[in-house]
Amino acid sequence: MAPPLARRALLSAGLGGAAVAVSGPVRAEAAPDLKWRLVSSYPKSLDILYGAPELLARTVAEATDGRFQIQVSGPGEPVPADGLLDAVSAGTVEMGYGPATLGAAKDPTFALATALPFGLNARGQSAWWLQGGAADLFGEIFAKHGLVALPAGNTGAQMGGWFRREVKALSDLQGLKLRIGGLGGQVLAKFGVVPQATPGPEIYAALESKAIDAAEWIGPYDDEKLGLQKVAPTYHYPGFWEGGALIHLWFNAEAWKGLPKAYRAILQAAAAQVHADVQAKYDARNPRALRRLVAAGAQLRPFPQEVMEAALKNANDVYAEIGGKNPDFKRVYEAMKTFRNEEYLWFQVAEYTYDNFMIRARARG
Repeated sequence: MAPPLARRALLSAGLGGAAVAVSGPVRAEAAPDLKWRLVSSYPKSLDILYGAPELLARTVAEATDGRFQIQVSGPGEPVPADGLLDAVSAGTVEMGYGPATLGAAKDPTFALATALPFGLNARGQSAWWLQGGAADLFGEIFAKHGLVALPAGNTGAQMGGWFRREVKALSDLQGLKLRIGGLGGQVLAKFGVVPQATPGPEIYAALESKAIDAAEWIGPYDDEKLGLQKVAPTYHYPGFWEGGALIHLWFNAEAWKGLPKAYRAILQAAAAQVHADVQAKYDARNPRALRRLVAAGAQLRPFPQEVMEAALKNANDVYAEIGGKNPDFKRVYEAMKTFRNEEYLWFQVAEYTYDNFMIRARARG
């Protein structure tokens, strides 16, 4: 059990710069005993992402002296990953953990809340949500589906995936069967890629049997578990379709409204803790994993500039097409684009200049 000072620190942490008005353990009369279910869209093998809601559940239990218990389970227990948001919306479970892209088949606007090709990086995505107005924009959209969401993690920029043969030109993508989904798949399909919806646990076998030619997953730490360098040694970067994938906690809207204010405040503070923890773990563990992958035979290769430029054009075409049919998508995308332009103005001045200098200094030894 967290000591009183630790609980007070948690409860005053807040989310998005706003202090949470709770200064100690929740009073018994305002703290009913609750047991909620949370289904994660990620399997236990992805320990950072599966561990995120487990951390949340422990934190909430400690902050409420065990009165608010959250039971965490993986996909298929009792709902499949692709049915997660529907299950939360319907109240089959009170909570879920996964990317907003799970709802993109019904409304592509959902994809903007996670990542989209050439969108925001991880810091930009967090800043947009917490301070740039995205929470209000998406709050209105998610409410239409009976959902409330809190940001709770980011993978950072992802890798471009594992290829049996190196992509040296646009022509190498023609007819390529690539495991990828969502808007990234739509963008790449414009130059002849054939998107494949291969589940993560089946990627190795699909590559080995040549059922697919390439596969994107997440990044070094998670990719290493699949052993893909043995069958598809070329490791391309960057994963321009997910420059910073934001993951959310999902709540059934009615269940959220029915919570005592103190419990909602605790969940907000705990989600903020989880949000920081997930990205810190990826930033700390990916470098060592990348070294191990290269030592095991992975061949790091950047995507050619012509591929990046063509993909950017295709992405803009896709967004124009979707926006022409979906006013919500157009409105949120334009807001994101404006925020992205301002972010990169600042990053160009300070962050990029500093990082570029340090990267060159490291290369010089």
